[in-house]
Amino acid sequence: MRTVADLEERLSRPRDVLVDDLRKLDGDILILGAGGKLGPSLVRLALRGVAAAGTGARVIAVSRFSEAGLADALRNEGAVVVEADATDDAALAALPDAANVVFLVGAKFGTSGREHATWATNTYLPGRIAQRFAGSRLVALSTGNVYPLVPVTSGGCVEQIPVQPVGEYAMSCLGRERILTHFALRDDTPLALIRLNYAVEMRYGVLVDIARTLHAGEPVDLTMGHANIVWQGYANEVTLRALHHTRTPPFVLNLTGPELISVRQVATALAARLGREPVFTGTEAPTALLSNAQLCHRLFGYPDVPVAELIDLTADWVANGQPLLGKPTGFQRRDGNF
Repeated sequence: MRTVADLEERLSRPRDVLVDDLRKLDGDILILGAGGKLGPSLVRLALRGVAAAGTGARVIAVSRFSEAGLADALRNEGAVVVEADATDDAALAALPDAANVVFLVGAKFGTSGREHATWATNTYLPGRIAQRFAGSRLVALSTGNVYPLVPVTSGGCVEQIPVQPVGEYAMSCLGRERILTHFALRDDTPLALIRLNYAVEMRYGVLVDIARTLHAGEPVDLTMGHANIVWQGYANEVTLRALHHTRTPPFVLNLTGPELISVRQVATALAARLGREPVFTGTEAPTALLSNAQLCHRLFGYPDVPVAELIDLTADWVANGQPLLGKPTGFQRRDGNF
């Protein structure tokens, strides 16, 4: 994965398990938020998976598509592209029907000072989406931020523990889950809620955040001393396969990797590959934002790109000055303010 083309190919390469699941799925797949940081690779994965499955299903990519050229690129790859703002009632009503809907839209960065807009995107809009696609299978991306900080020795939060969101962003994401659940139960809409943290690929994620800090010669903050990460390609695959697990009441799934990573150890490994001497600030807190994804791994298997390989790939990418998305995760924040 030395170029963007290499990375996009790997992110969108369907494994046999995904192709088998898509072969058993009836109807088209509509992806809302197809122009965000996760959307393009998920659309491409769905396109390649459907093609391999031979079902003839359409993959409908919906977004405002603010990135120049992205809509045309996805259209040329076979997606049905709809350039629309789902927050506009007329545009939402005009969207094509689909038996399967993947909802990726969300707001995190810039939450502080714009709390009203965050709640509108993360809580109000999902209710409108649930009403528009009542009865469709609906998979909605949520976040592990709805959980409390827990001891690093705890093994992480399982899906059944009481949620305890910290900060406006996390609270609005819990609001998303509650509103979607309300309409799912009211309208008998089968729903899956995917609590993801933290997806990584070579252009963004926790590893990129740490690698960029090291490459700039800046100290790495150890206060949030541990985290969960997962390869974005696996996260995309699980999101699509979760269409088979939608139900009422909703199916709730933690989506992350099996390892608990130490920020200190990862930074040391990245620094060695980048030819830097790591400098640290702060001390590891006894708690962190951690999820236990044993259910995910039992249902969908383990990620196909392990952490050691992700570290090597990220270091190589950053060292060679390859493009980055410029969207820090903020994983270091313990107060929930983004």
